[in-house]
Amino acid sequence: MFVYSVNKRQIRFATVILLLILMCLVLLVLTKKSVETAKANEFNLRASNAEERIAYLSQFGWSVEEEPCEVKEVIIPAEFDDVYENYNKIQLEQGFDLKKYCSKRVKKWTYIVTNYPGYEDSECIRATLLIYDGNVIGGDICSVELNGFMHSFVKPQTSTTTAAVKATG
Repeated sequence: MFVYSVNKRQIRFATVILLLILMCLVLLVLTKKSVETAKANEFNLRASNAEERIAYLSQFGWSVEEEPCEVKEVIIPAEFDDVYENYNKIQLEQGFDLKKYCSKRVKKWTYIVTNYPGYEDSECIRATLLIYDGNVIGGDICSVELNGFMHSFVKPQTSTTTAAVKATG
């Protein structure tokens, strides 16, 4: 027969250790979620009117024409095909996730970018904003040229960066 005795101090110690482990796990889960949304939360996401939409893009250094060249409603599909999966990869890089909006009707605002490096006098660069409930939920900067490119809202630093983005397009 085996007998083991436990006193109150050992029970309290074990309880404290278990609580610390539990708190660490909770903090780990919460931190992971906050890191995922940190990129998006660094910027003002309000976009319920023209001024807010243009201000959102200017946070990244973009200048756009005041009037959008296209406004339409789109429905984020319930299931993503390869095109939407690839597009969502761009969104995930910038802290958005379109899968949260499956089957939702969103507004798509497209503006002509007037200060893209290497394309300052061109009307072929577009900024697209996806808006749901007055907030930006995604979007991109792209070229409408044949063999164009598409990337996140982050502005390329030099024309060599533009060439690299265009080449990987």
